[in-house]
Amino acid sequence: MSKPKKKLSVSYITVPSQIINSLSSSYLQSLLVLPKKPPPPSPSPSSKKAKPFQCKSSSKSPKLWFSALFLMALLGMLGIGLLPLSSYPCATSPTASSHHHILDNQAISQARTEPYHYNNYTLVEPREEAEEEHSFWKQPEGMGYRGCLEWSKDYRRRSERIVKERRKYVMMVVSGGINQQRNQIVDAVVIARILEAVLVVPVFQVNVIWGDDSEFSDIFDLDHFKRVLANDVRVISSLPSTHIRTRPVAERPTSLHISANWIRSHYLKRLEKVGVLLLRGLDSRLSKDLPSDLQKLRCKVAFHALKFAPRILGLGNKLAERMQSKGPYIALHLRMEKDVWVRTGCLPGLSPEYDELIDRERKRHPELLTAKSNITCHERKLAGLCPLNALEVARLLKALGAPKNARIYWAGGQPLGGKEALSPLTKEFPHFYSKQDIALPGELEPFANKASFMASIDFIICERSDVFMPSHGGNMGHALQGQRAYAGHRKYITPNKRHMLPYFLNTSLPEPEFNRIMRELHRDSLGQPELRTSKVGRDVTKYPIPDCMCNSSSRGYSSQQHARSLLYNFG
Repeated sequence: MSKPKKKLSVSYITVPSQIINSLSSSYLQSLLVLPKKPPPPSPSPSSKKAKPFQCKSSSKSPKLWFSALFLMALLGMLGIGLLPLSSYPCATSPTASSHHHILDNQAISQARTEPYHYNNYTLVEPREEAEEEHSFWKQPEGMGYRGCLEWSKDYRRRSERIVKERRKYVMMVVSGGINQQRNQIVDAVVIARILEAVLVVPVFQVNVIWGDDSEFSDIFDLDHFKRVLANDVRVISSLPSTHIRTRPVAERPTSLHISANWIRSHYLKRLEKVGVLLLRGLDSRLSKDLPSDLQKLRCKVAFHALKFAPRILGLGNKLAERMQSKGPYIALHLRMEKDVWVRTGCLPGLSPEYDELIDRERKRHPELLTAKSNITCHERKLAGLCPLNALEVARLLKALGAPKNARIYWAGGQPLGGKEALSPLTKEFPHFYSKQDIALPGELEPFANKASFMASIDFIICERSDVFMPSHGGNMGHALQGQRAYAGHRKYITPNKRHMLPYFLNTSLPEPEFNRIMRELHRDSLGQPELRTSKVGRDVTKYPIPDCMCNSSSRGYSSQQHARSLLYNFG
């Protein structure tokens, strides 16, 4: 009795298109050419057995048959979905996901535990990481908002008279760091407009902490400043000879949230009598809720008139381009200097020795404490009043999906503890740079010992980053929040410190759960459009909607109105 013939098994080899594309044509040709072999001896009848399938052909050209067979097999595999049509094996499109049913349960289980290999389609974990990385760099939805500085008819009518003013002059002394000075310059322009006076270029008070004696024209482009504001306020570099010997009315406002009417009632009559008003100590005195036209003027000064001087702008842009040369980058403003820990009433958490150092300094200078003095350091921390330290910044960025190879630029003063204080960040994100790291030898030398110059370069590089995050509030963070919003709502992460810190202290919380909670807490804190009017007392240069930005679909702001606004504001 003859033995039954064995069933032949057919095997298919799936070859990713990327591998095929990577092979040279000569190599593919060699795969299709059969080596010449001597014909096998004729088998005897007794030795006949089932053999693997062989392609027999009566043609004398085996090359042609094997070429045809290979192409048919390749087209067949494409047709049934064994090969992806996308050039990305980790694609997340519906086409790619629809092929996942060809993996059995064992393969899926294996994909979760084994590392990703290009040619075996274990896509589970790597694809999630790719998605997370992509979402981190994704910019928030701007909802079509754009700058719209459309003035009222009354404002335009008054402007014709104000820009011709020659009798009343307002002088202003501004103090603090460069970002604090920016705020005071904005308010100086607004006060000059309220009083319908000429503005003398603000004087920078010498900074007693940093010894910086920079002037307005050293930091900002003075000609640009005058030109942009030409239709709103007349700006001059110095008092005319007719008023040089005039003893000005010197004032230091003590009230907070002063209104336009308050300014007129307190200063206008004396200004008309004497001709010169000198104001000092104006920081944050002017109300945040002024009439609409004055709010727009604030935006015009902050976002259009205050342009950095050419040499600062040139170097800042050059350094920013170096950061951009290898892809997107994150910018951090880290507030970890010794004086910050003293002023906030918080502890750096580096070591007991550093904590004791800060505590002694605070007791020695209690007047430096700007935070609430009736609560403990721990209570301040839980209330969200303390700067994030390097470890907390690193954990938050990682939880929000920042890739390990992300390039990070950090701005800020020398941290307490030096490089060791930054080590949790540099270990997690090794591509970590300051302006000193990316500048060529000698590039920063002209700006040595000029804190305002250095802070301005930091501002430019942070403004041009793909993602920005401050470790603590402050004038620079607030200025950048408004600037990035006005530029189209570029991603700005606002750490939700009050709600997230309890989870940082929970050491039993698994990391995946911690990451999920952080993403949920910051879902609406990524720089999305936010109305200033939702909270009282918000600065329009930080929240420019709705005073200075319009959504064409919701406000009916036409392109003709936009063009007319540009013509009035910028000629």
